[in-house]
Amino acid sequence: MQATELPLRDIHLPPVISWWPPAIGWWILAVLIPLCIFLSYKLYKHITRKTALKSARQHLKTLRQNEQLTKQEKLAALSSLMRRTAVSLYPRTDVASLTGEDWLNFLDQSIPNRGFNSDTGWLLTDALYSQNADTQYLAPLINLCETWLNAQQEPKI
Repeated sequence: MQATELPLRDIHLPPVISWWPPAIGWWILAVLIPLCIFLSYKLYKHITRKTALKSARQHLKTLRQNEQLTKQEKLAALSSLMRRTAVSLYPRTDVASLTGEDWLNFLDQSIPNRGFNSDTGWLLTDALYSQNADTQYLAPLINLCETWLNAQQEPKI
C-alpha cells in the first residue's frame, strides 16, 4: 500500500482544559496558606508576649539590685517597665491611655491583695512628678510590681 492510499484521518486535538474547577492541589493550597499565615501570627504573638514577660521580670531583678540609681531614677524606670509590660500583654487600646487612679485600678485587677491603690501604688504615679516625694515605699512598691508580674501568666488578647 502506498501512503496516499492509506485511510488516515487528520489530527484531532483534545479539548482545552478549563480553569474551573481547579485541581485538588489548588484547593489544598487555598486552605493551607491562610492557615499557615494565621498560625504563624499566633505563634509570633505568643512568643513575643512570653518573651516580654520574661524580660520584664529580669529587668525588675536588675532594677532592684542596682545601687547606682537614685530612688527617683528607680521610680521612673519602674513606672516605664510596668507601662511597657502592660502594653505588650494587653490590648493597646485598653492600657495605653490609662493614667492616675485608672492605671492603678487596672494594675489591681490581676492581683489578689490589690495594693496599687494605696500609698505604695500612688508612689508609682505621683512621685515621678515631685522632686521631694517620700520614697520610703520604694521597696514595697518593687515587691508589689513583682507580684503583679508573677500574676501575669497568659496574654489577655
